[in-house]
Amino acid sequence: MAGTSGGSVANAEELNGDDMTNRTYELDRAHVFHSWSPQGSLTPMVIESAEGSYVTDDQGQRFLDFSSQLVFTNIGHQHPRVVKAIQDQAAKLCTIAPQHANAARSEAAHLIAGLAPDGLEHVFFTNGGADAVEHAVRMARLHTGRRKVLSRYRSYHGGTQTAVNLTGDPRRWPNDYGADGVVHFFGPFLYRSEFHATTQAEECERALAHLERTIQMEGPSTIAAIILETIPGTAGIMPPPPGYLEGVRELCDRYGIVWIADEVMAGFGRTGTWFALDLYDAKPDLITFAKGVTSGYVPLGGVIVSDAIYATFADRVYPGGLTYSGHPLACAAAVATIETMKDEQIVEQAATLGTEVFGPGLAELQERHACVGEVRGVGAFWALELVADRETREPLAPYGGSSPAMNEVVAACKKNGLLPFVNYNRIHVVPALNIGIDEARSGLAVLDEALSVGDAHVAR
Repeated sequence: MAGTSGGSVANAEELNGDDMTNRTYELDRAHVFHSWSPQGSLTPMVIESAEGSYVTDDQGQRFLDFSSQLVFTNIGHQHPRVVKAIQDQAAKLCTIAPQHANAARSEAAHLIAGLAPDGLEHVFFTNGGADAVEHAVRMARLHTGRRKVLSRYRSYHGGTQTAVNLTGDPRRWPNDYGADGVVHFFGPFLYRSEFHATTQAEECERALAHLERTIQMEGPSTIAAIILETIPGTAGIMPPPPGYLEGVRELCDRYGIVWIADEVMAGFGRTGTWFALDLYDAKPDLITFAKGVTSGYVPLGGVIVSDAIYATFADRVYPGGLTYSGHPLACAAAVATIETMKDEQIVEQAATLGTEVFGPGLAELQERHACVGEVRGVGAFWALELVADRETREPLAPYGGSSPAMNEVVAACKKNGLLPFVNYNRIHVVPALNIGIDEARSGLAVLDEALSVGDAHVAR
């Protein structure tokens, strides 16, 4: 074994308690290469266990998980029904190559297609959201015979090559050499409008006009697809104004462009509907999904394919696949997750959380705290825009970075047992969809106290 910065590490069977915790941390720092991080300065939290809406660290501190990790534990941690389904599937059939049919994959595809709009009846399974985006783009390019894909700034579509180039936030910059056929445009975001709009109607109209001009200037005959997160997630939870997605659909129809709806984060109940698309009157050609489909218990993603695009490959080989496409353990987890969400009315509970707890509760926090510039969201999918100056809307941390002020707010949350989701100057309130109402309100109370720390950094 290679040496570690902490010296020699004992064998696991020789350890218990604190020694095992130390081994976990030491081996992580010695051998694990973490994502989106400078490796040398990391001090990762060691998680010993999780249950429901809580995680427990190696010091025995229990945290209310207001992040759903990376917004994927939609049914909470360790739901016994899904855990048992994985165990039962492992005892029956752990794995099989994707060219063979298996019961778990067939049932999962049936259930997922049944949640999608009419006319999207087939599912291509991937291992997660990024490769779902990769394959959706490949399908669109082959279907249309065109190359370019349009995506919005303030978006996130994944960390693989095409997906990260589609991404519209600073994580793209080190990976973008301008060679992947991607063109970015501004989407609607009234709070930080690029269109000098003062109402949602103006923002919608001007954003659609900007998108159409982008299509025209790029050449409609060169554009295969427009990809949009139905409600952008990591980039800020920005529900589109009424009529925007319907307008995108009309533009795609007018210019023969495929619309890909990225539902990786917003799907499977997060918005209080099965898909965020259910909140709007517009139907895409392809839908990407992942995260909540298994509550993250086993990695799984996929593309839901429209009849028209399916027909393109009815007699033509689709040139793509994955070794673990439709993996039985993942698909068994998906079946159990969807059935559990239906039986326990978890999607309806997410809608109730939005209307009865988070909507009014976060509005109260906005009134009470000068550092809260805007609150926006739906269901169990909310963002607080933290600012240093409400009038100028100067963010409490710069776009693409952090700040001492934001670090203090986050530290205050953790000190009082709340695990938040943080991105730049925002705190996202994205707990499990089945979090108890009392638990949700207790989380807001911790957030209330932490925001007082942010208030100290607001210009007076």
